[in-house]
Amino acid sequence: MAPKLEGCDFCKFVNYEDSDDFYLYEVGRNKCEPLYSYEHYVKNRIILHFIIKGKGIIRLNNRQYNIHEHQIFLIPDNVKTFYQADRDDPWEYIWIHIGGPKIPLILKEAGLSPEHPVYTPLEHHKQIEDLAMDILKHYKRQYYCVGTLYKICDFMIENSSAREEKKLDNSLIYVKNVISYIQLKYSENIKIDNIATSLGLNRSYLTRLFKDATGYSLQDYLLTYRMKMAVKMLADESVSVNQVASNVGYNDTFTFSKAFKRHFGKSPSDYRKSPSLYPIDPLSYAHPSSNDTSAASPGYVVYPQHNAGTSVNTKNKTSVTNR
Repeated sequence: MAPKLEGCDFCKFVNYEDSDDFYLYEVGRNKCEPLYSYEHYVKNRIILHFIIKGKGIIRLNNRQYNIHEHQIFLIPDNVKTFYQADRDDPWEYIWIHIGGPKIPLILKEAGLSPEHPVYTPLEHHKQIEDLAMDILKHYKRQYYCVGTLYKICDFMIENSSAREEKKLDNSLIYVKNVISYIQLKYSENIKIDNIATSLGLNRSYLTRLFKDATGYSLQDYLLTYRMKMAVKMLADESVSVNQVASNVGYNDTFTFSKAFKRHFGKSPSDYRKSPSLYPIDPLSYAHPSSNDTSAASPGYVVYPQHNAGTSVNTKNKTSVTNR
């Protein structure tokens, strides 16, 4: 039986990362007490809140937004965000904690960004909320949840006021094409120059475009996507490390092993012995800033990992990775 939601959070940590478009890390629901508040600062991941009932406020980038039922608000990555339930009509919401390289592009199509963190559907708000609730109910089913998340994104884009105001700009189309190109040809010996040439763009311009849209450099995305695919291949012990290196675009195993160790802190062979100790998503922790004190070893930041299906009462939780 599902726990009651009066005055407390109920979280499901799932860590679904098989999709190349986005990753689902956590879902939950909260029926807030009056003036319940929280402050977030998340890295390389974002949180969506679907307001089922009530109202409240959020503050980010030196601005305050009043939020009411049937709206959605965004907690962006790398932006300190404060939110608080109303005194007289405190909100109840579902949250979805997601990441991945295409998330900024998908949300921008719907008109949702750090500059515009509040989404109001033109219609079909109930369908969007029902889909969010569906993820919560079926959190143990990875592909069901990811498929439902695609539906939510589609509903948000199709029912966005931003869609009526402007079409997707050319820069985002280029970025989408870059991601598709890398996901299609990562196993080949491709270079950034090859990608720029295929799109008919200057390398410097494309690199800047991609960084601005996704938060990742082109080189980092290409490298870390290869690492993600390598991890999946290493799960099959019948495939040698040499073959994995070749399959993800490396001409020699030494270079591959060196890159892999830089991302995961372990060689491919050692990783194969204890894969559960390391997340599959290198995009979420590669190359921290020099001021990042959470780096456990050079080249990566370790984030908390949770087993699928873990239930946590987080009424007094102080973690920055939920709600």
